[in-house]
Amino acid sequence: MLSTRLIRYADLIPCRNAFVDSRTPGSDAKENFTLIGPGVSENPNQHVHIPEAHGFNIGGARQPPGCLNSQHSHETAEVFIVHKGRWRMIFGVNADEGDVVIEEGDTISIPTQMYRGFENIGTETGFLFAVLGRDNPGKVTWAPRVFELAQRYGLVLLEGGRLVDTTVGERVPEGAVRQQPPGPEQIAALATPPAERLQGCVVKAGDLRANPHSPLAREGVEELPIIGPASTGDGFEPGPIIGWWPHGFNLRALRLESGASVPSHVREEEEVIFVHRGVLQVTTPQGEIIMGPGDTFTTPKGLPRSFRASSSNGVAAYVVRGGDAPAAPRFL
Repeated sequence: MLSTRLIRYADLIPCRNAFVDSRTPGSDAKENFTLIGPGVSENPNQHVHIPEAHGFNIGGARQPPGCLNSQHSHETAEVFIVHKGRWRMIFGVNADEGDVVIEEGDTISIPTQMYRGFENIGTETGFLFAVLGRDNPGKVTWAPRVFELAQRYGLVLLEGGRLVDTTVGERVPEGAVRQQPPGPEQIAALATPPAERLQGCVVKAGDLRANPHSPLAREGVEELPIIGPASTGDGFEPGPIIGWWPHGFNLRALRLESGASVPSHVREEEEVIFVHRGVLQVTTPQGEIIMGPGDTFTTPKGLPRSFRASSSNGVAAYVVRGGDAPAAPRFL
């Protein structure tokens, strides 16, 4: 069973026409991934690695240098952790209302109901690990310019969020209604918040601070808060990213020195682990798995698990737990 809950980075299956901008020059080289949950793809052929509902979705984006993800808005939280590369997040319906640069290990939570896009401005192919709020994150609202370019390059978006790719021979179904670009009132409702309000949306990797009261804390082990909407049962205060929009999950960083370990314990929330650096050994009564950089694992609720850093450079991982206020783990 454990193997069905492990997603190797090397085995990721991308979708190259997941969204209505995927044929636009400058955006046509991007790869989108749905790791856990139904995701937000407009293409019904998008591969879902683990469809089990978690209360949130896990996805990813891989883009070569210079590749752009066009301006769009989401109805639920959209969080990115930079696994590889250097990225520029761009705000505003016309991509002219501010930006922020994030690098490896950094995290950004972009507010709902505002336009954003992102571009790989590094020199190598980059990868973003993504967390989207709720089981159904709703449809994407694209900027008007995206619709113009999509039509020029053979993509049609239907009402309800289904994509028709005429470049591969698909046809618009008879009687289908095409999605119309947003009008002035809708665009105004998706205006970018003031820059000072957006400052609390980004946490740089170097600014993370360990919580000494974490139940996981011990010699060589640190748990560091990133997204915390409320005080939790496992000893964390809200923040540093709180947000005025709902998340429905907590995000933490977990750092282990080489050879350090966390003893066997049980959690009752969904827990997804993403390894950023190093090799993490996860041991359960059902067996053991070894995770490397880019690998993702979702641990069954109630199943005992222990962690150990088995690489000489230690481990840096990110952990998503369901709910605004996870309970304390129960050690065995």
